Amino acid sequence: MKKERVIAFLCFLYLLLSPILVSAECTCEKDEEGDRNKSLALKYKIAALFSILVAGAIGVCLPIVGKMIPALQPEKDIFFIIKAFAAGVILATGFIHVLPDAFDTLTNPCLKGKAWDFPFTGFIAMMATIGTLLVDSLATGYYTRSHFSKSEPVKGDEEGTGEHDGHVHVHTHATHGHAHGSGFASEGSPTTTLIRHRVISQVLELGIVVHSVIIGISLGASESPSTIRPLVAALTFHQFFEGMGLGGCISQAKFKSRAVAIMAIFFSLTTPVGIALGIGITNVYDENSTTALIVEGIFNSASAGILIYMALVDLLAADFMSPRMQSNGKLHFGANVSLLIGAGCMSLLAKWA
Repeated sequence: MKKERVIAFLCFLYLLLSPILVSAECTCEKDEEGDRNKSLALKYKIAALFSILVAGAIGVCLPIVGKMIPALQPEKDIFFIIKAFAAGVILATGFIHVLPDAFDTLTNPCLKGKAWDFPFTGFIAMMATIGTLLVDSLATGYYTRSHFSKSEPVKGDEEGTGEHDGHVHVHTHATHGHAHGSGFASEGSPTTTLIRHRVISQVLELGIVVHSVIIGISLGASESPSTIRPLVAALTFHQFFEGMGLGGCISQAKFKSRAVAIMAIFFSLTTPVGIALGIGITNVYDENSTTALIVEGIFNSASAGILIYMALVDLLAADFMSPRMQSNGKLHFGANVSLLIGAGCMSLLAKWA
């Protein structure tokens, strides 16, 4: 009987003290204990910097260089399979990696006040999604109008055989083997589809760059080797897969060589530059400070909204609803499997990063 009373008392004591124990774990003080080792952490951070740089460069360049291989050209079915895999990676990045971090940051107990009871993470992600839609639509419309307005319609008969009635005529010159259309067609002018690919690649890079810099700064500012060590491998694969997704979009956009090189280099350098910035501000950076939490939370929320929109609307919906995919059952099945594998691989990385 006494034994049962003792057990009951201990259970009651545990229930009484458990809220205090839990709240004691949520402190806003900078953690000065643990395995903080500045010199060892710096070695890991330098290794991470070069590892992520190389992985990102290889990932973004593979689809671009793949254009030289006939089997990997955008016109081939295998390209749709690879693109579906990359879209799955980007979708999982938004849902599994970036959005949960944003929720944790903007619900941190260090952010005090009733204002923070509002679900800012979902609100900012939603507004970023709407903003991406507006930018996507307006940019596509602007580029379409600007490119096609440069192409002057054919007026009358340049050889003197047409009537000057104010209408546009279609003439075929057998000796030259080509025809002049009545629209805004001019050689070298991008089509509407090509313009869409160019807008998509630029907006997608913006979304990736935002969260890549945040990840780099967080890693570079850490002084815990046990925290950095698993992140090195996880972020290396993370950057490689994201690079493949972006590289596929850049490949379809058919930019000039200079623009392709700038976009590839810019992507490859974002996370390493973030790590370098983090190393530089290690002594003054406090991840639990109000400013750091708000800035990181806002950027991560916005980045998540952009990535989720781009993956679902511009990458997956555009391909999966296309006549080519709908009319090819084997390609449709392969793309679905590839999408699940890509999302699964990136989701698995959340165990370490």
